[in-house]
Amino acid sequence: MKKLIGLFLSISVLLLAACGKQESASTTATSNDTAKTHTVLLASTGSDADVWRYIAALPETKAAGIELKVQNFTDYVAMNTAAANKEVDINAFQSYAYLLAFNAENKDKIAPVSTTYLEPMGIYTNKYKKVEELAQGATIAIPNDAANEARALLLLQSAGLIKLKADFNPAKGTPSDIIENSKNLAVKPVQMASAVRVKDDVDAIVLGNTLAMEGGLNVLKDAIFYEPVDQSTKLNVNILATAAGRENDPILQKLGALYHTEAVKKYVQDHFGGTKVDVNKPISYLTGSN
Repeated sequence: MKKLIGLFLSISVLLLAACGKQESASTTATSNDTAKTHTVLLASTGSDADVWRYIAALPETKAAGIELKVQNFTDYVAMNTAAANKEVDINAFQSYAYLLAFNAENKDKIAPVSTTYLEPMGIYTNKYKKVEELAQGATIAIPNDAANEARALLLLQSAGLIKLKADFNPAKGTPSDIIENSKNLAVKPVQMASAVRVKDDVDAIVLGNTLAMEGGLNVLKDAIFYEPVDQSTKLNVNILATAAGRENDPILQKLGALYHTEAVKKYVQDHFGGTKVDVNKPISYLTGSN
């Protein structure tokens, strides 16, 4: 009888131990699953926000342990301020040149996390078929924010319409840096928020592709001239940006990788007519640190 009781007690101890181990493993798995899910708040606007809402719903995003929430903004500076102040984790809307211009003017800095794409900036007009046809004294509207203003001037130079100073600043250059203007063109900086609406009030307008597409324009088909996609335009590559010091956060780095998945490439091709050219490069490609 004592042997039977001893055997029973031994079996009970083993069963309890096994149950204890199973419960512990289950608790650990639940804890790990919770730890793998990270909520990321991303600020964006326009068609960029549409892309990131698509990414938020992808199974690849869930598998990466990310719950992505996209917050729509209408003001570019506000998006960078929100990132710099850590009111949002990251933003997706700007070129690297725009980031440099923002940092030059603001105490709280932001940093690039990943490259995404390049959208060629274009010259649009309802009056002419070629840049060579622009009349003497024609008015050309360009963006009035620092980085895009400089970028537009470089585009006009590439088109052969003006010539800029040799030391032209690609992040902060202005129309005052024009040294040759054989057609005496009136280069008029305007707010880009209303750019498409004023398109018919000027002879030509320089638009970034996000605004152009919102106005029903395709840079590859509708612009009379657009940026060449090469090393000379690498400052215009779009990026993901966050508060300085957070750029190496592994969760934020995962977002960059998610942008370059085949599913996203197909979505971008289908919805944007090839006008967002994928650029999958290290940040050193932009900074020249490598």
